[in-house]
Amino acid sequence: MAGAGHLVKRYFGSLVPLGEPRDDRAWVQENLLAEERDIWNRMSRQDRRHAAGVARRVERALGSEATRPILAAALLHDCGKCVAHLGTTGRVIATLSAKVAGHDMAAAWSETTGFTRRVGLYLEHDRLGADLLGMAGSAPLTVAWAAEHHLPPEDWTVPQDIGKILKDADDD
Repeated sequence: MAGAGHLVKRYFGSLVPLGEPRDDRAWVQENLLAEERDIWNRMSRQDRRHAAGVARRVERALGSEATRPILAAALLHDCGKCVAHLGTTGRVIATLSAKVAGHDMAAAWSETTGFTRRVGLYLEHDRLGADLLGMAGSAPLTVAWAAEHHLPPEDWTVPQDIGKILKDADDD
């Protein structure tokens, strides 16, 4: 999980009601399958802005080796957050709840109802995103990165060099 400074930066950035930069819209669409575009469109504007930035950093790092599945992994790594339908305040509460009660509570919370369920779903966004992408027919690397982007490198199934570039570009 990210450090406090990064979380504060992300919080204030989430208050800006902008999505991905206009110049990135066509580029994003070119790098996603039709079913992935549907998932992209379900993501919040703030998540799309963050993800487009991650993907552009990955593209700069990899150059011509930035394949569509790798860029889709960068663009959609947080797509599971859309399942929870939490706004900025709810996300802050979810993050703080995980810090206090432990991330292991997410599964139990996601089996409850109401706001507590949505907190649990938000904290399980990696698993939920991988499920969405698998059902959409995404490439195995794209699905794996959604599931693994919060895991330590020794637990990644994606190639270590690609995972490091994706992780460094995500900065959380």
